[in-house]
Amino acid sequence: MRARDLPVAGSWFSVRQVADGITQVTEPHVNSLIRANFYHVHGSEADLIVDTGTGIAPLAWALGGLVDAAKRVIAVATHTHYDHVGGMHEFRERLVHPREQGFLAGNGQFASLIGQDFPVSWRSQVEEGDHHLPEVLIDAIPFEGFDPRDFTVTPAAATRLVQEGGRITLGSRVFEVMHTPGHSPGGICLLDREAGVLFSGDTVYDSRLFDELPGSDINSYVTTVTRLRSLEGVQMVCPGHDNCFGAGRLRELCDAYLSRRG
Repeated sequence: MRARDLPVAGSWFSVRQVADGITQVTEPHVNSLIRANFYHVHGSEADLIVDTGTGIAPLAWALGGLVDAAKRVIAVATHTHYDHVGGMHEFRERLVHPREQGFLAGNGQFASLIGQDFPVSWRSQVEEGDHHLPEVLIDAIPFEGFDPRDFTVTPAAATRLVQEGGRITLGSRVFEVMHTPGHSPGGICLLDREAGVLFSGDTVYDSRLFDELPGSDINSYVTTVTRLRSLEGVQMVCPGHDNCFGAGRLRELCDAYLSRRG
């Protein structure tokens, strides 16, 4: 479909509760290649937003009924590829790993909704096999007058840097920060040990993993996946793409990657 022929979507976001206090949000009109999940996590003293989608539409459309305006809201980027950080600028507290704070601030980060704009270094990964980039990576627009050819990601300077071993405390929930490089240099996972919940970003999800993008490192990815394979107590994985899954599937996905690259 051509950019000028796109209809206006009736609803831009899809919202569903995936666990107690955890809501998953995605953008169904975005092509599956960049259709990322982001999450709202309810805490007694603060709420957490894990990633923020493309930023095509304001996150208030999806989060308005979830976020208490009087409560502290912390947004954290599992990594800074543009399908995960488009809405970071909407939040006052913005957390990211030091190795990707420059990308979050808009330094050298690629972003486009037009297939032909993708540089060769990206196309060589995403067009493997039968995968082909469409002319435009959305099948609708969020509102009249939106032109995907003008899409950009609004820069957002980090307000706090998080590293291996750090903690994000919401009062009733505490998340441990795991530095999990491989897909990107400053990729992180967030682990709630008490609940057995792991937010994995793009480190692992239930489809093809990209490990040859600019900034990717296969050796680091192997080390990271080996580490995730050995995690104890994980009951549910909330990934950056596709559906949530359990510990058994996490081990299967890790084993499959290690069989291919280890």
